Amino acid sequence: MGRDLEKKIWMYTTGIMIIGLIALYSASFENLRVSRQVFYDQLGCAVLGLILMYVISRVDYRHFYDFAYIIYALNVLLLLLVLVGGRHALGARRWIDIAGVNFQPSEVTKIAVIFFLARYFSKRRPRFLFDIIGKIEVILMEIIFPFFVVILSMALIFKQPDLGTAIVIFGIFVAMLFAGGLKARYVLGFLGLIAAVVPFGWHFLKSYQKDRLLVFLNPNIDPLGAGYTVIQSKIAVGSGQIFGKGWFAGTQAQLNFLPERHTDFIFSVIGEEWGLVGALVLIYCYYQLISCGLDVAQQLKDKFAMLVAVGVVSILTLQVVINIGMVMGLFPVVGLTLPLVSYGRTSFLAFAVMVGFLLGLNKRRTVF
Repeated sequence: MGRDLEKKIWMYTTGIMIIGLIALYSASFENLRVSRQVFYDQLGCAVLGLILMYVISRVDYRHFYDFAYIIYALNVLLLLLVLVGGRHALGARRWIDIAGVNFQPSEVTKIAVIFFLARYFSKRRPRFLFDIIGKIEVILMEIIFPFFVVILSMALIFKQPDLGTAIVIFGIFVAMLFAGGLKARYVLGFLGLIAAVVPFGWHFLKSYQKDRLLVFLNPNIDPLGAGYTVIQSKIAVGSGQIFGKGWFAGTQAQLNFLPERHTDFIFSVIGEEWGLVGALVLIYCYYQLISCGLDVAQQLKDKFAMLVAVGVVSILTLQVVINIGMVMGLFPVVGLTLPLVSYGRTSFLAFAVMVGFLLGLNKRRTVF
């Protein structure tokens, strides 16, 4: 069973990468706005990503348990350095150069948060809740404390600004609360409290973020501004119909009607050129990869390992669902890449590393 899961993870991950490279090659084909270099960069990342997957799969995951808190602390430090001296581009400060290497620490935060929460919740033990003191302790130690630690990263990422990644990290926190064994009523109560507070966050949003939320409700209120990308994206996906227009034949992408087609809106290119069939093939590959991750989590006896697997699966699921929903106008535009498909070196390699963890966990089903 373990060997079969390993083969399936390799097969579907490689398939997703290949689909992404095919779409990216078309998006950058003889195009002045999107350089062909982005394809070659992604191709290099794919090769490096496969190597990282293999290397990480050979490392004993228990080493990451020992350094989980240190990894999280170092990542927070990197996020602070981004705000102080990070590179500013496209209206955001999200990148930092270290030793000539340019990368995005917010993508690494996803891995750091998974390790931090997996270690923290794996050390917690269920309590008998016969008295009010026990219930208060659970709320404080199982929800409030870890949330305030994680919200530090969320706040630093939101400040860049990067609303999408902050939302995904919150999603990881909620998923791992459930997986950690906390009773549903506590989690639902916490989510209810967050939902009540969310409207007050409107005043903290940037003007373009507010525009994106308003455009989500009605894209036609600003068809040439904030709503332009969503409108063009839906036209691209819809015009692909069943079998698509063919490789290099997508008019929205090839004629430069669709902005950000090589990054956040790469799914639009796939939908236009390969149609419903091509889009479903990609979604099927994601579904199989996520299913493999869940199978790995279910078979793990070590709670830390199980929580790491759940964290990886939850972030992969969230980002796929949000990105595809965003492209189709079902969710607001929040600037999230499509895992292992969109152009973005740090994001691509971060997801390759996470898949490598799944491979490694599948090989070592030991009791910690």
